[in-house]
Amino acid sequence: MNPNSPQTASVTVADVARKAGVSKATAARVLGGYGTVSDRVRDAVTAAARALDYRPNELARSMTTGRSGTIGVVVGDIENPFFSLAMRGITDVARQAGFTVILINSGEDVSAEKAAIRTLIAKRVDGLIVSPAKETDVEHLREVVGSGRPLALLDRGINAFEVDTVIADDRQAAEGVTRQLIALGHRHIAYLTACDTPDHLFRTPSDINTGSVRRRIEGFLSTCREAGLGPVERWIHMGAVIPEQTRQIAERLLEGKDRPTAIIASDSVIGLEVFKTSRTIGLAIPDDLSLISFHDADWTAVTSPPVTVVRQPVYQLGEMAARLLVERLNGFAGLGREVVLQTEFVERASISSAPILR
Repeated sequence: MNPNSPQTASVTVADVARKAGVSKATAARVLGGYGTVSDRVRDAVTAAARALDYRPNELARSMTTGRSGTIGVVVGDIENPFFSLAMRGITDVARQAGFTVILINSGEDVSAEKAAIRTLIAKRVDGLIVSPAKETDVEHLREVVGSGRPLALLDRGINAFEVDTVIADDRQAAEGVTRQLIALGHRHIAYLTACDTPDHLFRTPSDINTGSVRRRIEGFLSTCREAGLGPVERWIHMGAVIPEQTRQIAERLLEGKDRPTAIIASDSVIGLEVFKTSRTIGLAIPDDLSLISFHDADWTAVTSPPVTVVRQPVYQLGEMAARLLVERLNGFAGLGREVVLQTEFVERASISSAPILR
């Protein structure tokens, strides 16, 4: 046989068994990781498989064991550094536990999310981690649980839906940064988010379908009201979905007569566009405008000035979601668990006392 010809696809369990000098059933037990064999037999079969460059047929193995060895993950925007880092946490834990991760991006669209979950179930994933696009449309997630597959929610919890959930202390974090700005004399603080409504106007927190953002806005609003500021609902600006839209919102705010003296960006993608827009129109940070962003993206520490952030435990959010899911896959059958991880306020040079506007 030509040693350079491709062999991997034709190597079967029977080939491994013959080389190891054992029965096909014994080789299958070793290669499939089930049943009991002696150390000597296991070593012989493993050595034979390595020598032949044996690769298991994943479909056949999943039909035999009922497991595919894969975890499906659906996130809102993989271009957002938040989700990229969370995925690192998920994949690191999954790899250690022997699982491969299949990632699908929903684009924060619930229809795309439903299609993604259908695709993952068709691929026989063993469990799913989802960052829901819309809290009020979750029947497809209930169907996942009804199918017997474990489900963990990442960053966005759903009330009255008892599944494993990992979130950050978003409301407390928003309350803290808002108090900090109010203590510095700011009385007009804008909050920018990618969440949107049909007419792009915010009315109540129920307008916000993303749980993590809703909790931040609730914290922002309650703190402003406690300080006697208002009406504060008009300070919530929605629809900062893509950079161009964010720039338009920031320009409208910062070039208006009643411009804010501080802005809280709901994520680092929005924060970057606000930073660039303020510089383009000639406003100095922090002398003319204070800026705080959720998520400690790399760029926030290297700008001039560096940007004050809410540092979220992003890697740990992904890591914990994967750990909870793996525990379910390994037999944990208790009630749904909610894990709340703490954020950190990182003060840099992008905030200062409120300027006197003329």
